[in-house]
This record gives sequence, C-alpha cells and structure tokens, in this order.
Amino acid sequence: MATSFIVKDCTLISIAMGEEALNLRELSDRIKFVHPGCIYYHFWGGMLRSAFDEPEYQNDFAAWAWRSLHDSRLAERLAIIDPSHHQNIEDLRQELADVIDERLAEDEYVTWARSGQRFKFVRSQIVVFDTGIRISHPGEMTERIPRMSLGSVFYHFIDARRRTPDGKDDFVEWFQTFEEGVCDELIARINRIDPYFTTLAALRQELEMVFQQCQPEEERP
Repeated sequence: MATSFIVKDCTLISIAMGEEALNLRELSDRIKFVHPGCIYYHFWGGMLRSAFDEPEYQNDFAAWAWRSLHDSRLAERLAIIDPSHHQNIEDLRQELADVIDERLAEDEYVTWARSGQRFKFVRSQIVVFDTGIRISHPGEMTERIPRMSLGSVFYHFIDARRRTPDGKDDFVEWFQTFEEGVCDELIARINRIDPYFTTLAALRQELEMVFQQCQPEEERP
C-alpha cells in the first residue's frame, strides 16, 4: 500500500556570492566555476520571486544580456535554454557556457555594462516547511491542487527533479507507488507538462486540469 503524499511548502533564500561580471567575457569566465546553486537560482529562482524585471526572459542571464548589454541576439539564445531538459546542473552549465562563448567568438568587440548594472551571482538555499496536509489517494489531488501554494507547486513539481533518482516530480514518484494501471494515464499526462516556459500559477492550473480530466483507476482489493 502506498504511503500518504506529504504536502510541503518552500521558499528560496538568496545568498550573495560576491562574484560579479561587468562584460560578457567576465560572465563566461565566472559561469564555468561558480557554485552550482547560482546556476540553479538564476534559471529557476525568478519563478518564486515576487517580481521579475524582464518577464519576457525566463532566466536572469538572458534578462541581463538584454537589459545591461543591449545584446538582443544573445538574450534570445539564452532565453530558449530549457533547464528541465538537463539531467543535472553541470550539463546546464555547459550549454550556458557554450552559448556565451559562441557569441563571444562572433564579435571582436566586448560590450560592457555600466558599473551599476553588473551581473551579480546569487546562490539559493531552499527552506522547506511541512504544511501538515496528507493525501492518501491520487483522486484527492483534484481538490487539493487548486489550494496548494505556489511554493508547494515549486517544491513538488520543479525542485523535486533534482532530488529524485530519475529526475521526476514528486507527484509522478508517488503515483508510481500505486498498483500498476491505477495512475498510468495521470503519469503520462503529467510527464508531458513542460515546467519551465510558464509561471507557477499556470503550472498549478495545468495540473488541476489534468486531475479533473484524468481520474485515476481504483486499486483492486
């Protein structure tokens, strides 16, 4: 018998690393060695921040390239990097470095940001809270999902991917503990959701629709 789903909430604490970049070459140099938590924060942290300076750019690197370097070509290339397609932070770091180095090779002139517009590397520390909510069967998710906080959606659907052995979200991990066939359609539908190019509110709504449209089978006695 599967155990209950423990609903948790979370927040990200921002920790300044004291590392800055004033131009693209400095950004390239620092990205290759900076703490992996910085890469994670600058790709995913914007989803939990109350405000995001450049909402059309999903990650901080793309936003900085557009706002401070005025390099729309680079901003567009950085903006399409999808961290959910990478198994780990080091693979994501490599793609990020490759895109930046490719842009550096195209131009002899290195654009500098103004002194007050340096890229400041920030690392995240996740703080997790137990909400006290327990869910005993997948069918209950239809009612529970709309009432989950955005922090809970982030923790269970996004952050889980770096915690679980197969890089799955917590919902799928839990559904897989039930008898074969009970949650197969739910798992397939949830696995098709891209968690990145969206907002947490939209993700919550998409999950709600999946549970409304796809009720799990009952377990056999």
